[in-house]
Amino acid sequence: MARYTGADCRRCRREKMKLFLKGSKCDGPKCPFESRPFPPGQHGRGRPKETEYLLQLREKQKARRIYGVLERQFAGYFDEAVAKPGKTGEELLKILESRLDNVVYRAGLATSRDAARQLVSHGHIQVNGKKVDIPSYRLREHDIVQVRQKSRELTPFQIAQGLAGSKTVPAWLEFIPSELKVLVHSLPARQVIDTQVQEQLIVELYSK
Repeated sequence: MARYTGADCRRCRREKMKLFLKGSKCDGPKCPFESRPFPPGQHGRGRPKETEYLLQLREKQKARRIYGVLERQFAGYFDEAVAKPGKTGEELLKILESRLDNVVYRAGLATSRDAARQLVSHGHIQVNGKKVDIPSYRLREHDIVQVRQKSRELTPFQIAQGLAGSKTVPAWLEFIPSELKVLVHSLPARQVIDTQVQEQLIVELYSK
């Protein structure tokens, strides 16, 4: 499966904001964005004219990078959101939030979405009692996500249990540390999604 293999911190600098792609490193003094808060490359310190199209493009790229989704898959999610009865931008974010790797991250079982994606891909996660190793697997209301029994002694999950309570878990999820279990009570409404994305700009971009 194709995936981005470059430096994550370059993506944060490109979007001129922290995307929190590297877990705890993003909160520490070693975060490259702290010392170089400008886009990478020879002309990174320049001030390109911010056209309407550029603003829309950057917002789409920001959303893609936050959730770790490639272009073709993101476009497919947008087409799916268009077909739904609600607001397209909000439906798009709801689709992205319902991915299994995102839920593993949101619940605190992983320090970043990249780490969550790896845990899922390596077969450590179950959904409703069955192993699921597809990070893009879409969860539904009342699904139960749990760490497989034989994986519970692994370091990432021991750390997750130890840090339980230190990270705010969204209201639409419930994390049970003692069982390394996540309950999906519902899919999130826009007002409880804290992703710093102006989804209307993405809708405008794809609507051209």
